[in-house]
Amino acid sequence: MDALQQHLFDSYRAARRGEPAPPAPGTHDLAVLRELRDHRRFARVVAGRPATGRLTAALRRLVRGLGRRRAPGSPVRPS
Repeated sequence: MDALQQHLFDSYRAARRGEPAPPAPGTHDLAVLRELRDHRRFARVVAGRPATGRLTAALRRLVRGLGRRRAPGSPVRPS
């Protein structure tokens, strides 16, 4: 049973019991991701590590690393 089928089953059961229907699948996904991000940032601050800049630093390292690679068969440039 996938999430949509479970939601339909729960909605049917709630309607039969006169209860409010549950939220649709995926309704609160972005809020959960934001909460997770905030919790991880808080944990990093409490542990004494920098809370921001990890993604930017990782992308910077990746771009620098890609710039240093050379295509196979290309001549080696003297440094």
